[in-house]
Amino acid sequence: MINRREFVRDAATAAGALAFAGAVHASGQARRRLPQMRLGKTGLRAGLIGIGTGTVGSGKQSNQTRLGQDRFTALVQHAYERGITFLDCADQYGSNPYMGKAIKSIGIPRKSVVIQTKTNSRTPEGVRADIERFLNEFQTDYIDIVLLHCMMQSDWNVALRGAMDVMEELKKKKVIRAHGVSCHHFGALETAAAEPWVDVDLARYNPWGMIMDVPRFSEAKDSPPKVREVLKKMKGAGKGVIGMKVLAEGRMAKGPDKLDRAYESIKFSLDSGVIDLMVVGFESEQQIDEIVDQAWKALEASRRKG
Repeated sequence: MINRREFVRDAATAAGALAFAGAVHASGQARRRLPQMRLGKTGLRAGLIGIGTGTVGSGKQSNQTRLGQDRFTALVQHAYERGITFLDCADQYGSNPYMGKAIKSIGIPRKSVVIQTKTNSRTPEGVRADIERFLNEFQTDYIDIVLLHCMMQSDWNVALRGAMDVMEELKKKKVIRAHGVSCHHFGALETAAAEPWVDVDLARYNPWGMIMDVPRFSEAKDSPPKVREVLKKMKGAGKGVIGMKVLAEGRMAKGPDKLDRAYESIKFSLDSGVIDLMVVGFESEQQIDEIVDQAWKALEASRRKG
């Protein structure tokens, strides 16, 4: 298990190495690249903040793909320059081919990024066909993480065992490096914590209990501590835990207090000790800079506390 002290230690070590890397602000101060963090026991490492590509994502499109390929590529390039090396995609968003073209156009070394995508298929045949297609869309011979998308039932590990077996087979063949689920239901999250097959979980987590999984007979405000207890079990089992909806699906990323709320959420995840990485659905270079700066502020505060 990677505890909070180890997590902050990793961040502090990376901070010293990367403190003056990257582009330069107009003020002349260095733009620091994010530290690269361990993702459970998967052997994967990526920047503390990942770029999500599924804002208002359905029907094979999202706010990110609606930007068009050129703007999508520019966004990925800027993110990469700031140390964002975790690239979160999904078939549902239609973002796989956009990301594949962006990586090739920018010339990003394949081993320097972690690509995560998700399948909505539920049958062994469908999952196998999806992953073969994903490889072509990303223009790569392996995918770092493939998730079963949007688990909303507690018995998903029984109903989808055939699909899980195919993903395990492809992992053994090194076609994928890790597999897991994204959860949108508290019972499904509890199952993911207990299921040995899960290498990585994508979990909704923020300090406000907004757009989060809520246990039965509980209120939204009770969700963060209850979800934390489940994620603590995941961490204890060596699973990689990625926080999503950290800005409540963008609801907390607007208004004059948006930077304070971003800092609050990132520090909340850091201090919880149960989140390895966080994914944000960036839509502009300015937003990337703002969130990365708040991430550094939170990292430094957590380091002092630790």
